[in-house]
Amino acid sequence: MPVAPPNQPIRLYRAALSGHSHRVQLFLSLLGLPFEMVDIDLRAGEHKRPEFLAKNPFGQVPVIEDGDVTLADSNAILVYLASRYGEPGWLPRDPLGAANVQRFLSVAAGEIFRGPATARIANVFNLPLDRDAACITAKNLFAILEPHLATRPFLTGDKVTIADVAAYSYIAHAPEGGIALDGYANLRNWLARIEALPGFVPMQATKVGLAA
Repeated sequence: MPVAPPNQPIRLYRAALSGHSHRVQLFLSLLGLPFEMVDIDLRAGEHKRPEFLAKNPFGQVPVIEDGDVTLADSNAILVYLASRYGEPGWLPRDPLGAANVQRFLSVAAGEIFRGPATARIANVFNLPLDRDAACITAKNLFAILEPHLATRPFLTGDKVTIADVAAYSYIAHAPEGGIALDGYANLRNWLARIEALPGFVPMQATKVGLAA
């Protein structure tokens, strides 16, 4: 059973342009939990300084501090928050329901990261990544998700779960990586359903990227 919200705000160490950070910010807001954000300047290398590495030795955002709990990795944080504070629907307890959510957490860490996330990172941060390969991965993924979402409102069925939260940010911002969403009506409708949830907060947009 979920516990009461914490007495002290959960502290979220994040970067405003990080989709991984936005997943956590979004879920904290959807749960209505008290939280405060601490911006980490990635360009200045703040994520590699000793004080941050003490929180996450991998030197990556996001990280949360919830009382005496310090936790890194966006998907792990979603599981923690859903298990501790969320209603069971966010992370089903039955074996099949839990497995279906885990399937899309793996997609978020796999195809979504290698596809729309990498294409966007290449554009927004001007990094020497293979944007063409990332665009192909993204379009292959969207070709799978489009018919999948024709028969269900959310990724795992009739109810929103942390699978949707994990997948949302980088797909919504795919155009910043040069990947248009115009040809994916079901995918756009899914994005709109998430954006209509009480407590939704958008991720900071950039002007980089010409979707094609």
